[in-house]
Amino acid sequence: MSKQQRREIPRFETPIFETHCHLDYLDEDALGETLQRASDVGVEKIITIAVSPGNLDRVRQLTRQAGHIWGTQGIHPHEAAHYDDAVDSRIRDALADERLLAVGEIGLDYYYDHADRAVQREVFERQLQIAVDLDLPVVIHTREADDDTRAILANFSDRLSRKGVIHSFTSSLALAEYCLGEGFSLGFNGIATFKAADNVREVIAATPPQQALLETDSPYLTPVPYRGRPNAPCYLPFVAEQVASCLNLPVEELLDHAWRNSHRLFFGDT
Repeated sequence: MSKQQRREIPRFETPIFETHCHLDYLDEDALGETLQRASDVGVEKIITIAVSPGNLDRVRQLTRQAGHIWGTQGIHPHEAAHYDDAVDSRIRDALADERLLAVGEIGLDYYYDHADRAVQREVFERQLQIAVDLDLPVVIHTREADDDTRAILANFSDRLSRKGVIHSFTSSLALAEYCLGEGFSLGFNGIATFKAADNVREVIAATPPQQALLETDSPYLTPVPYRGRPNAPCYLPFVAEQVASCLNLPVEELLDHAWRNSHRLFFGDT
């Protein structure tokens, strides 16, 4: 799609909460511009996500850059081989910081298999236990691992009083229904706009608006009509439009749900 064919990013009246991005993947010089572009289209709160021992501290530092940035602490399944008792302690200690709202990004990824599956499962369980111990929500990544994700969550769900979100949801409708039934939220991003993502749109249509969250996972998964460019929080309005369409809701109503859902999950608002 040419630049001429790309419509401007819409600006809605309801504020937008970016629940999952990776601001530390940006060059330091680009951060200010990225935050300004997001603000210009109504993105008022942002959560930047930790994934490895190497970026735990950087994510924490980013939460000091602006008052509307929060973060998480956790180890992605790709990095599971680097999890040890020292990392576990670092995560636990850091989460005493009020700017760090959840344990994540944690979970299982059997698509890439960058770490041994047994190790992934152990590390996932250890970090779920952190969330139980600290009474925090979780941010979960799962790809091609539906059965084991469900089995592990079945052992922890009752003890996760704050539940959490299955982010960038691309798994089966069956796993979606299980997670929703357990009280988890589902996070949707630019994948929902992709031509081949009928499975994701089916899951969105089956998700109660009270359990839907919006995210970009930027700098990845840029939505149509800006696919091909690095993703950024400013593209969230396109995700909101697609999710609203799948739910047969006006965009403003969907955004109101997503704002309230995000606050309830991450800040404990009622």
